[in-house]
Amino acid sequence: MNKIDSLNNIHSIHFTGIKGVGMTALACCAQDLGIKVSGSDVNDVFVTDAILRKRKIKWLTDFKAKNVNHPDLLIATGAHGGLANPEVTEAKKKNIPVMTHGEALGLFMKKKIGISVCGVGGKTTTSAILATIFYFGGIHSSYAVGVGEIFPLGAPGHYDKKGNLFIAEADEYANSIGIDNRPRFFWQNPKFIICTNIEHDHPDVYKDIHNTQKTFLKFFQKIHKNGYLIINGDNPHNLEVLKSFSGPFYTYGTGENNDWQIKNIKRKKGKNTFSVYFKGKQIGNFKINVPGQFNILNATAAIVLSRILNIPIHKIKKGLEQFRGTKRRFEFIGKKNNTKIYDDYAHHPTEIKSTLKAARNWFGKNKRIIVIFQSHTYSRTKKLLHQFAQSFSDANKIIITKIYASAREKKDPQISGAILAKEIAKYHQRVSFVYNPHKVPKLIKKIGQKEDIIITMGAGDIWKINKKILATL
Repeated sequence: MNKIDSLNNIHSIHFTGIKGVGMTALACCAQDLGIKVSGSDVNDVFVTDAILRKRKIKWLTDFKAKNVNHPDLLIATGAHGGLANPEVTEAKKKNIPVMTHGEALGLFMKKKIGISVCGVGGKTTTSAILATIFYFGGIHSSYAVGVGEIFPLGAPGHYDKKGNLFIAEADEYANSIGIDNRPRFFWQNPKFIICTNIEHDHPDVYKDIHNTQKTFLKFFQKIHKNGYLIINGDNPHNLEVLKSFSGPFYTYGTGENNDWQIKNIKRKKGKNTFSVYFKGKQIGNFKINVPGQFNILNATAAIVLSRILNIPIHKIKKGLEQFRGTKRRFEFIGKKNNTKIYDDYAHHPTEIKSTLKAARNWFGKNKRIIVIFQSHTYSRTKKLLHQFAQSFSDANKIIITKIYASAREKKDPQISGAILAKEIAKYHQRVSFVYNPHKVPKLIKKIGQKEDIIITMGAGDIWKINKKILATL
């Protein structure tokens, strides 16, 4: 089989699993290059459907050998069997080059100055903020962000032929689970890496936090000699890894020991304001229109990299003020009878706690917050059960649904949504378990009050019930 080391002679690409957020972003990049794009996926509604339709990128339903005609390259998702998918098998029979998403993303970045954003939580938003700063600052850049949509940029992926920068989300998950467990981000060779935080998020791949940290350290060691690691210095797991890292780096955060320190945080309804200092000297005052201290940290990481690239402060401020968030990251869905509905992708205990804390600070202590949580994957729920149970303290009412099983795993009878709800009840008085997410709107109609804040949360398909909730209010 021919090995692909350049996009120069690639005129057509088939994406197996095109509706995954990372795959859609890469498909948009390919289309920008003038490459003919085809794809396939399961018969289900995804958050990427709207963008694919807007870009007039069509997809076939289900994974079948006959879907693969004669593209110059097939890019395979890590889910739905990964490299064992029937379309991959067919491509190999026809001697069509095959790459996983991780490998292909590395290929798209190859001739650019790579900016890789990694971490368990925050990498999507930080990547999107950077892309927004660059765009409104008039800086030509490419990007591939694993999200349905960036507000106000639109498509999650863009390839700029003029610019030499490429912003990419860097995922530590397995390239193709069970077949090739190498981390997806190992195919990126960045000049700059931003690391938001290191947590134990994938117990089906990494045994513990120490195993996770070793993987991140190996990735950090790929940074070019004249590059930088920009890392959240408030995270203890990050600091442990830094002890073994010999390359150039900057830390950022609220702590006094950080190279870039955040001060003067003020939270007002509709915006966050803060100051950034570099080694004791004030760099500027900034404003963002998204909630949460975690988003102030995300914005600061983007500010640090922008300053390393000598982007003027006024251009950075302009980009930050234009940024309105991304799809499924504290996304405002709608309002009815003074009740507001939001949706968030938080699926790790640390993310849940941060998001709910942000909501509490944003809306005030007197607002009633109802969170509807759908845990993602049996392995994560089981391994982090006790951490999940203690992550909902800022919610007034918690509704737990059945676990959203990943396409990459089998059902585990030792863990369930009901078990999670029971564990949460040890720390929280108002917890309900509703097996079927689509029955949650009826419960909301029964218990809902005027001016509630309702947040659907999880990495699965819990977002699909939002319109039903709005209709019942």
